[in-house]
Amino acid sequence: MPQLIESYWPATDEIPLVATTCGGILRAAATARPAQIALVEGHLDPARRRRWTYAQLYADANRTARALRGHFAQGEHVAVWGGNSPEWVILQYGLALAGLVLVTVNPAYRAAELAYVLRQSRARGIFHQSSYRGLDMRAAIEEAISAENLDLTMIACMDDLTGFMADEDPDRPLPEIEPTAPCMIQYTSGTTGRAKGALLNHYSVTNNARMMALIKGLENDTINLAVAPLFHTAGCVGNVLGSSQTGGAMVLPAAFDAESMLNLVEQERVTYTFGVPTMLIAMLAEQARQPRDLSSLKIVFSGATTVPMEVVRQVEAQFGVTLIIGYGQTETSPAITHTRLTDNAQDKCETIGQAIPQVEVKIVDPETGQTLPVGQPGELCTRGFLVMMGYYDMPEATAATIDTEGWLHTGDLCTMDVRGYCRVTGRLKDMINRGGEKIYPREIEELLYGHEAIAEVAVIGVPDDYWGEQAAAVVTLKSGAVVEGASLREFLLDKVARHKIPVHWFALDAIPATASGKLQKFRLVEMYRAQALDAARI
Repeated sequence: MPQLIESYWPATDEIPLVATTCGGILRAAATARPAQIALVEGHLDPARRRRWTYAQLYADANRTARALRGHFAQGEHVAVWGGNSPEWVILQYGLALAGLVLVTVNPAYRAAELAYVLRQSRARGIFHQSSYRGLDMRAAIEEAISAENLDLTMIACMDDLTGFMADEDPDRPLPEIEPTAPCMIQYTSGTTGRAKGALLNHYSVTNNARMMALIKGLENDTINLAVAPLFHTAGCVGNVLGSSQTGGAMVLPAAFDAESMLNLVEQERVTYTFGVPTMLIAMLAEQARQPRDLSSLKIVFSGATTVPMEVVRQVEAQFGVTLIIGYGQTETSPAITHTRLTDNAQDKCETIGQAIPQVEVKIVDPETGQTLPVGQPGELCTRGFLVMMGYYDMPEATAATIDTEGWLHTGDLCTMDVRGYCRVTGRLKDMINRGGEKIYPREIEELLYGHEAIAEVAVIGVPDDYWGEQAAAVVTLKSGAVVEGASLREFLLDKVARHKIPVHWFALDAIPATASGKLQKFRLVEMYRAQALDAARI
């Protein structure tokens, strides 16, 4: 392709789009390779690892779907709240086969966060684990129901999904699902502090997953160590829907731990895995401490944040793999761009690659909307099959994100070079990226304004050698008030997930602001970098 002059990459067609559904791709896999292993529970004890062939996985999903149809009408929304488990995957496929819409919920959420998601999504039921990191999830659900006066027709513990399947009626018909029908609502917070539910359809997620898998070279002999959380699109789209379309096996641990991950690679002869830079750094250190046989591992995928050059080099050298980088958003099903297997180390650590097939990408002036010349920074926009149907029940937010020509505005500042490779240079959105987890300051600020000692607050992202960024809070106090950062952290503990709680706390007499009163957060970041906030630490 000739070198670009404008920052616009047209859609290419080297991988075709297919009219597929989430349930349909599992049915096809079970027909094509019924005896092949599809799913392995990543239990720490090899003797306790449950395994499913594609035929068994489809049978369990089918039984789940028929049981679900006894409780819900086609098109209704059902939440799944739990960490990674085989039951989560079976529920995902069962809901799809039943024509229901999966509402994914972060298992780290507290009752108030859960209540909002259940109400906003209009969920009619919820499947939950019994507990997650010490949280009694059923008690939290009851608290959420009471707080929001929710009307759920079913609450079920997914730990006993086999018992739920027993409620199936084998004669109960399952509906024909159109590829354009909605299949999931994925929540992503906005700068307003209220989470927005990205409504995705079968066509967008199945095709996106297949594109990602093929770009990475995944095949029917791939053994995928699937460490990404299932409530993220990286997990339930990239891993779950990608594996079934290439026909490989998915090894599913409950959570990331460097030691157990490396043990699983060695024991299960894993060929492919994913890790954000913080995970990769931890795995490098653990492998140096106790070497394992990682000779089976061929490809490692990373993304969600910039991957440092040294991490790229160390992962490829010490693990003997090819590293590939991806960029996307929940609203884009999720992948927008990928590096390729043949790209050099510089492209892997400095760029987010080219657009995936069938997708347009352009860089525009955020104020005028005009496409910019190559090399000039602007907002990255994308268009094509990957764009969400919209934010569920939020037409104004949808219109602010997807323009009248169908371009989704990502809010990320990027440049594009003459080859179509993009680089992230900043963010329009007020967002903190902590090791791939997005934190939106407004949500934290609104909670802190409820503290009796705080007059004003600004939450900012500050550099962190391990996480990339961490949240820091700068406050002004009411007259006569005295407070410590530890007590403010304690104030937030039962209100939000722990990764959102600021690590650094500072108190100033005044927060820099414009003449109109708008807080100048960039000045606070400059002060932090210059160590000018050190004396104000609380």
